[in-house]
Amino acid sequence: MYAKPLLRLAACLVLCFCVAGLGAIATAPKIATWYAALQKPSFTPPNVIFPIAWNVLYALMAFSLWRLWQAPRGEMRPRAITLFLLQLAVNLAWSWIFFGAESIRGGLSTILALDVLVAMTILAAWKVDRFAASLLLPYLLWIGYATALNAGIASLNP
Repeated sequence: MYAKPLLRLAACLVLCFCVAGLGAIATAPKIATWYAALQKPSFTPPNVIFPIAWNVLYALMAFSLWRLWQAPRGEMRPRAITLFLLQLAVNLAWSWIFFGAESIRGGLSTILALDVLVAMTILAAWKVDRFAASLLLPYLLWIGYATALNAGIASLNP
């Protein structure tokens, strides 16, 4: 009775933290080199904040996906899950574009698309499970902040 929900939760955690790990492969080697050499806006937090924030956000995202997966079948559930998976892929792409390819402007266009996709995911999830949708609100706020950082970096590094 409890095995299926726990297996689903484990799958959601593995998926989200695999995306985190794959993103870190592109990001980590560039922090002390390319990223350190960039001009950054005054509101840039210390580097130690990023992994803490992202680990919390990936855990919230995994729990949100699990709640959507556990929700009763309905017209909006597949849409919410599809949007979730799409935004997760774009989230991963941003790391490889911004850090991996060292493309500040490519990263900016990618994170703007991510902002829209996460907002769409929240709206779709709201119709399925309001708690699942609310778990994504800190993520939306954080990527909004990250978008401002990316835009600031773009303006300071022509």
